[in-house]
Amino acid sequence: MIHQLAAVDKRAKIGKNVVVEPFTTIAADVEIGEGTWVGSNVTIMDGARIGKNCKIFPGTVISAIPQDLKFDGEDTQTIIGDNTTLRECVTVNKGTKALGYTKVGENCLIMATSHVAHDCIIGNNVIIANGCGIAGHVEIGDFTVMGGLSAVQQFGKIGKHAMVSGGSLVRKDIPPYIKVGREPISYAGINSVGLRRRGFTNDKIFEIQKIYRYIFQMKMNVTQALIHIEKEMLPTAERDEILEFIKNSPGGIVKGYGTGKE
Repeated sequence: MIHQLAAVDKRAKIGKNVVVEPFTTIAADVEIGEGTWVGSNVTIMDGARIGKNCKIFPGTVISAIPQDLKFDGEDTQTIIGDNTTLRECVTVNKGTKALGYTKVGENCLIMATSHVAHDCIIGNNVIIANGCGIAGHVEIGDFTVMGGLSAVQQFGKIGKHAMVSGGSLVRKDIPPYIKVGREPISYAGINSVGLRRRGFTNDKIFEIQKIYRYIFQMKMNVTQALIHIEKEMLPTAERDEILEFIKNSPGGIVKGYGTGKE
């Protein structure tokens, strides 16, 4: 299943039924799970740990050293989860000593020419559209969709089930369950379509809407809104997740409806 024109180090651990197309290079400290397809002209460097049934398209580079001048050759990894697809010319850099790895979860789709930098953590079922730039130390939650040509600055955080409009410049953290867009980037409602597709009930969607109405639409700052939510709304998994995300956002969250309110 390994083409004779591929350069695969004998020390690499290649699972059953892995297909490696011609002109691909796989280094020694690499593990690839069974059923994965690796297209032509792919480069998989030391530290890559690739799961089962992945699809890696031509021109992709996995586990190259970070584009970080502080990197000093430390032994780090790049982890790609099962059933994840990396389209043409995607780059996923390995971690630094800050975290030790870069991780892309399971069932993800990273479209052509996107870049995932060192020490990022990408959740499961994430879609990153064409040409996105994800800087170092970024965290993206499960089921998030990143529109094409978006860019996320380093140390940014994006919560679960978020939807980021194409061409967005993400300089603030994005709490879970919402849509963001415009320039500068701001809250554009909750991701109700995505939530319904994933089985959220109308009651649960209404609860999430109510939470964000307090945060973004009422005449109070974020701190006041959080106090009000904790006092007036019963604890639920979603309520507590939103509150915890915002409380642990040192750089602050996105603005609301272009009002300048943060």
